Amino acid sequence: MSAALTGIPAKPRRPWLIAGWALVTGIVVLAFWSIDIDWSRLADLPAEIVRYTFLMFADPNWEKLPEALWQTWRSIEMAWVGTILGILLATPLSLLAARGFGPAWLRALLRGLFSLIRAVPEIIIAIVILSVTGLTPFTGALALAINGIGTLGKWGYEAVEAVPRGPIEAARAAGGGTLQVLRWGVWPQAEPAFWSFWLYRFEINVRSSAVLGLIGVGGIGDMLTSYTQYREWSTVGVLLIVVVVVTMLIDAASGAIRRRIMEGARARVLA
Repeated sequence: MSAALTGIPAKPRRPWLIAGWALVTGIVVLAFWSIDIDWSRLADLPAEIVRYTFLMFADPNWEKLPEALWQTWRSIEMAWVGTILGILLATPLSLLAARGFGPAWLRALLRGLFSLIRAVPEIIIAIVILSVTGLTPFTGALALAINGIGTLGKWGYEAVEAVPRGPIEAARAAGGGTLQVLRWGVWPQAEPAFWSFWLYRFEINVRSSAVLGLIGVGGIGDMLTSYTQYREWSTVGVLLIVVVVVTMLIDAASGAIRRRIMEGARARVLA
């Protein structure tokens, strides 16, 4: 019985969608099989993990703890400076990239810039700029700041476009210009989201600063690379313990602050 007689609409055919999925699947399969992997060594992986875990954590070299804490603090400083610079650069750009506050050509240009920056890892940005600034923590901070423009800019204009339009229209009806509309119609509603994004970006930068140490810009990552190359596994274990504990503490504190900003203070129930 035909669909016209039964009243049931025919199932839509999407040949281009099927062809697209087939193409993606084929690319993934080809990329997977083109990787030169010695599959026979996978059986040795669990034993190797256990062996290196024992080397690192059976007898950690706690004498390196003060130096590890100092280098971790340098990584946090790098992340903090990178976050502040990223906020100062990305916030005005995100406002201009929001629909209704910037010309169409500028919005397209800024959104393309944000996408381009997000596509480049921090370590690549650091390698590019270290020829000017040298192997210093400031190089890592600049790399984190530049990379933060991509994420903070995108989050920013999305937050601005998501606010209710009522206060914006009221500010415009009262004769306010673009700056007044942003100040009184947008910012009071978008401010909690912006603070949440900034704190979350700081969490990301703390983890990324350890990775940037791999190229020698300082911090705990630089120390971790050096002791790994010399196979001093007892010291590497101490460094990993410090990195994990400090990162978890920062994530927990930042997460609690973000929840307080977004949800407000919880009312106490009095008996």
